[in-house]
Amino acid sequence: MSDALEIRNLKVAVDGREILKGVNLIVPKGEIHALMGPNGSGKSTLAQTLLGHPRYEVLEGEALWKGQNILELSPDERAKLGLFLAFQHPIEIPGVILGNFLHIAYQTVKGVEIPIGQFNRILMQKMRMLDIDPSFIGRGLNEGFSGGERKRCEILQMAVLEPEFSVMDETDSGLDIDGVRIVANAVNKLYEQSGGQMGFLIITHYSRILRYIQPLHKVHVMMDGQVVLSSGPELADELEEKGYDWLEEKLKAEGAIA
Repeated sequence: MSDALEIRNLKVAVDGREILKGVNLIVPKGEIHALMGPNGSGKSTLAQTLLGHPRYEVLEGEALWKGQNILELSPDERAKLGLFLAFQHPIEIPGVILGNFLHIAYQTVKGVEIPIGQFNRILMQKMRMLDIDPSFIGRGLNEGFSGGERKRCEILQMAVLEPEFSVMDETDSGLDIDGVRIVANAVNKLYEQSGGQMGFLIITHYSRILRYIQPLHKVHVMMDGQVVLSSGPELADELEEKGYDWLEEKLKAEGAIA
């Protein structure tokens, strides 16, 4: 499927230990999917692998986007193909001003040169859309930011770069309910702004952010390094109510997992 992120039999090791054990997953462009699962199941490993973190060693498999195996590309090449990763724990980079960083990133990813004044008009429009204080752009990248501010900064970067597909690695982690709504509303606005053409893979432990995502097309569950179940949005509420133990026991009884 050329209009999808298609992961085939992906096996990945970290520090010599196999974490992903044959992940198969398809997320069509223009759809919003969630990936859920217990701690240690491999969700963040998948996110980091897709965007090219050097610590993650690909043992086998491929991840296809626009007809290319992105696992063979550098992180910047993946970004230029329209992929984006919102980090679970965005790092602080003192001395790098957010506005300057976004200007350089925009030019690099888009492959264009744009005067700072023209870019700032784009940036202000995105900040108004996301209800972000304009003072953000004069601050160091994540420097002195609260957890919620760091997550909003990630969302702003996503809005400015306008990727075709975004992987959001537990962006709701550590946020209060207002922060969760802000992130979810931003996803909804960006999806709507794209005319329903943008794709999302939202990695999360909990269903609370998914209650605010419209539309949510499918929910996948990862356990022990594999996607073990895919279903409709109602699966998220079932997992919230019952937890993961019941599903693990069911899959073990069926022989689907060890």
